[in-house]
Amino acid sequence: MTEEKIRAVLRDFGVTEKEAEIYLFLAKQGVLRGGEISRRSKTHKALIYRILASLQSKGLVTHTLEAPARFMAVNFETVIDLNIKAKREEAALLENTKKELLGYWKNISEIASEQALEKFAVIEGSNKIYPKISQMIRECKEQFDVVTSVPSLTRADQYGVLEAAFHHPSRSKIQFRFLTELNEENMSAFKSLLTKTPKKGFNFKGRNPHLGMSLFPRMVIRDSEETLFFMTPTGSKERGKEDEVCLWTNSKALVQALKAMFENLWFNATDIMAKLAMMDSGRSTPNAYTIVDPEIAKCKYDAALNSAKEEFAIMTSSKGLTAFAENLTILKQLTMKGVMIKIMAPIVNENLEAAEQLGKICEVRHVPVSYLGTAIIDGKHLFQFKNDDLDQEATKAWPNFENTYYANDPRLVRRISTLLNNIWKNASILSAVTLESFLVSSVNTISILGSDKGQSEYVSDKATSDRRDFAGASPKQMITSRRTTGHALIHPPSSFNMPDIVVEAHHYQKESAFGESNTLEVYLKLETPRGHEFVPVAILDTNPHPGLLFTYKKVYAGTPAEQNIQIIKPEQLQGRLSGKNFFAGWTVPIPLPPTSKSLPPAFLLFEGYGAIKNRTYTWPFASGFKAMIDWTGFEDAFVTFLDPTWKYSGPGTQGMIGTDVAVTAIPPVAK
Repeated sequence: MTEEKIRAVLRDFGVTEKEAEIYLFLAKQGVLRGGEISRRSKTHKALIYRILASLQSKGLVTHTLEAPARFMAVNFETVIDLNIKAKREEAALLENTKKELLGYWKNISEIASEQALEKFAVIEGSNKIYPKISQMIRECKEQFDVVTSVPSLTRADQYGVLEAAFHHPSRSKIQFRFLTELNEENMSAFKSLLTKTPKKGFNFKGRNPHLGMSLFPRMVIRDSEETLFFMTPTGSKERGKEDEVCLWTNSKALVQALKAMFENLWFNATDIMAKLAMMDSGRSTPNAYTIVDPEIAKCKYDAALNSAKEEFAIMTSSKGLTAFAENLTILKQLTMKGVMIKIMAPIVNENLEAAEQLGKICEVRHVPVSYLGTAIIDGKHLFQFKNDDLDQEATKAWPNFENTYYANDPRLVRRISTLLNNIWKNASILSAVTLESFLVSSVNTISILGSDKGQSEYVSDKATSDRRDFAGASPKQMITSRRTTGHALIHPPSSFNMPDIVVEAHHYQKESAFGESNTLEVYLKLETPRGHEFVPVAILDTNPHPGLLFTYKKVYAGTPAEQNIQIIKPEQLQGRLSGKNFFAGWTVPIPLPPTSKSLPPAFLLFEGYGAIKNRTYTWPFASGFKAMIDWTGFEDAFVTFLDPTWKYSGPGTQGMIGTDVAVTAIPPVAK
């Protein structure tokens, strides 16, 4: 055996290069005292004694009992035997602990997988929401974006969120940006927050949107890595802090989509410090000012409108749309003069007829409820009106001329006009296909039990509930469920070359036949033997119950959905009701057979409108199954559909929210 191979064996035994050198030296020189070894090997004496002690502990060197002691190398055959014995003991130990080690490895690999999983998480209550935001700030490295209201900023300050930003170790390197609406009511609170802001070493900017905060969630985005957004949109009346519900996600696609929306809002907003300075000084110019007296404002608005020659573009409220339909004279006069009229307003079932009537003489499109009422006449006159609360809007005429903002400054009017035109281009065109028409064409009977009834009483749950696997159920047995739900009818842009889509998202409660879960059903409008109808093509569910997949295949037999069912992790699909709002989001792509397309990770945000209503109907399936449904909720709901490629804001006629839905599924009777 060569010396190099001996050194390799010694290294395998845990011997260092210097220790191997001294061991081989002793093997060649015989028995020597420590001083002699130091002198002959030209190694410091203190180091020699440390090496000898280490070699003795490893069983490679022994010493005599005389003083001073002499040292000798152990026979190399003995060294090999010791090495083999140690390897055998190590292998035996590994074998004995194999199960424990593999169990530990499984746990840490699951943790790693969990961290990499793109998912949603529900966070409830301010005591959990704001500490999470603080954590996101502490982990921020480059950019932190916020869309919020001034009251929410104040609340965040109470929970120490701003302190986390102000004292971030890298605060000078991080760009903090926030979008918020500044007005006379919240100016004092905003100025109070500014006094706490560090004067140096803190990079932050704020902007104020020209047209208000559209139907858009209050949210924070960290480094394009994660986002947390509130269930209540920014423009809506915010709920109490105890009731706040947030959704957190690290889905790359959804974070990027929200980031793109933020950048669009940011680009179309003005510096908030400039607006604060103007409001604080009370400055106004002859070309831009606030008209306090409503009568004077109305006269100026009427005069400008009567003088219109080219274009009248207005963004109004739901009631404002109805008001235009009730007084068509001025609009007809304008069209006779060749004036192009563009009306943008929230469209719901109660003003759908008015929208259709107006559509005969001018163009009408849907926009979210919380845009600021704005009118531009001939690109010369700008009017902006105070928005009324939706719950009080029915008692007031539109527009509300109190404190009307007026401008005829060419640059300002041109800027707002460009913004209004961009909104017009992306607004939803009025469609004859509504969610109501989808329901009517898909069910046997629909009976409206009352327009203003409260929560309905559910009576069939205990009587018909069968919690056994569906595989063992007889035709007379029924499957019951209790759930909250959101229905959305979506018209994809023509460039997508896709049919209309209906998405139904459900959150099943614990007392349901298969237990608690979130479900998503997707329908496409396809050609069938009976003409174009909505056909179920995809199902997502978070419930691994063994009987559920069998049930789906039976209920959806004969449709594309039968072969397109995904059982995914609960974190990958969320359906959540919070007050008048319902959220549904998913982080996995959804194939849409028979087309070659799919729905990417996306989310749907529903905002209920109007009064709670109740309906009972029977829903038939092509397989012969029927569902008896007792539905309570909002028959009008505005729908925001957001995915990485486009944002869709649907009219109230294309969304519904079921706040309490009881369903009994009945198998077909065997013939």
